[in-house]
Amino acid sequence: MTATDASIAVAKRMKTVDITEASEEPIVVKGWVRTVRKQKTLAFVEVNDGSSLAGIQCVLGFDSVDDSTIEEINNLTTGSSVEIHGTAIASQGGKQSVEISASSMRIVGECPPDTYPLAKKRHSLEYLRTIAHLRPRTNTLAAVARVRSTLAQEIHAFFASQGFVFVHTPLITASDCEGAGEMFRVTTLDLDDVGSLPTLGGGESAAVVVEEKEEVNVEELEGKIASKGGEIRDLKAEGISKADLKPHIDELLALKAQLPSEEDGDDSKTQTTASSTSEGVDYAEDFFGKPAFLTVSGQLGGETHACALGDVYTFGPTFRAENSQTTRHLAEFHMVEPEMAFADLTSAMDNAESMLKQVVGNVLEKCMADVTFFNNFYEKGLIQRLTKLVDTPFVRISYREAVECLKEEIEKDPSKWQFPDVEFGTDLATEHERWLAETKFESAVFVYNYPKSIKAFYMRDNDEDGGETVNAMDLLVPGVGELVGGSQREERLDVLEQKISELGLDKEDYWWYLDLRRFGSVPHSGYGLGFERLVCYVCGIENIRDAIAFPRYPGNAEF
Repeated sequence: MTATDASIAVAKRMKTVDITEASEEPIVVKGWVRTVRKQKTLAFVEVNDGSSLAGIQCVLGFDSVDDSTIEEINNLTTGSSVEIHGTAIASQGGKQSVEISASSMRIVGECPPDTYPLAKKRHSLEYLRTIAHLRPRTNTLAAVARVRSTLAQEIHAFFASQGFVFVHTPLITASDCEGAGEMFRVTTLDLDDVGSLPTLGGGESAAVVVEEKEEVNVEELEGKIASKGGEIRDLKAEGISKADLKPHIDELLALKAQLPSEEDGDDSKTQTTASSTSEGVDYAEDFFGKPAFLTVSGQLGGETHACALGDVYTFGPTFRAENSQTTRHLAEFHMVEPEMAFADLTSAMDNAESMLKQVVGNVLEKCMADVTFFNNFYEKGLIQRLTKLVDTPFVRISYREAVECLKEEIEKDPSKWQFPDVEFGTDLATEHERWLAETKFESAVFVYNYPKSIKAFYMRDNDEDGGETVNAMDLLVPGVGELVGGSQREERLDVLEQKISELGLDKEDYWWYLDLRRFGSVPHSGYGLGFERLVCYVCGIENIRDAIAFPRYPGNAEF
């Protein structure tokens, strides 16, 4: 074994972020080449292993490395993966304090420069989304990944320090937590063979068939459709449940299906239709024996454990089939959802404020290089804004007060607002939320006691105003708008049952949730923090699709 071989054998692998001072100890660095500069007697190679923003410069003197290394230098290109041995020395340049004096280098994986999508230039974030498998190699997405990782670790650390129990709630559920119906269905039924789908009516499936069609009196049929549509509108106004309304909707759809299609023409005797069954698919024959969906929230499951363990939290993926292409929405995202027994709404707000102050404060301490990068290239004043969040108490105002503030401001010049109509019952838009946080208070703001009509069924009715509002809150922050949403949960069995019925939800699907109110019910509260929105907030990036490794949104499920 040669001296060089011996030094390589005992070299310690180090992350570039940990190489902070000169040392005679042999080390090895493994990573990807960012830049290569070749001179007559030297080569400068910047290597980044993902542990830090800057990476480290490696200096290879041609007179101090072997012939195989010189040959490797000649083949070296941006994007190649390398293994470099050497020692850390004080840097001769001014950009870094330490660099590697290399004794050898080996190319682990070549990177053809003519086809590598990441040329040495600044790419748009839109372009980088099309190569999401490679974009973590850029400064921006690597910094996002490091900040995101630290945020997640600090969230777990905060709740552990407060004695919370971490609970894994199911991703597959039969319950619609929000009551909005925007859920992805989970099924093993063969949707490629529609004719094979089982139906409740036991008749033909919803397969497409060609059948003889008698001549139709179109005027008479359109009159029946108009009449049935009016009947349905009246039933909705009377507050009929979704379950009771379904047969009427099915009847209306059956009437519409009898209308001749434009392609058939007036004298057509046949048409392609779906064979009629008003009962729908029989999900008792599906994998779970009932309709199943991807969850929109872990809250309901979290409540079960809070009502036994006291303080718990969930942190995991959630899904929403909302056809939204905005910069604020994803179809797959992550929620942090603590639940606290024997707690009211004030307790939830106190906990959310403490959590965010501690988490963001620790990220500023541990990821300052990355945050500084975002401050310089994405949002001037980011560090100041985050520091203010940590150091300043959050503002707390009622929804009624917030609406009055907005009305007063909008009256000055309604043309400046996309949604100038604001009154009690208005679901505040992002422009309203951001004005409150960024302009009115220049601070994080809790808005609480929202109208019952715009909040979820599980939120506790306020006694003092006859149930017109619920014990709910949203935390609004500058640059993002809503970051946290929470409430005191409805612990009264009779009130919760009535709410479920009013929304047309099936009480049988929530029997276990109602049992929590039957057996030892307690006041309890919780909230949900959209994790990707927190990443956007801390990094100062505008599009939530850049806050997650592989964004899922309408029309996109790549990678």
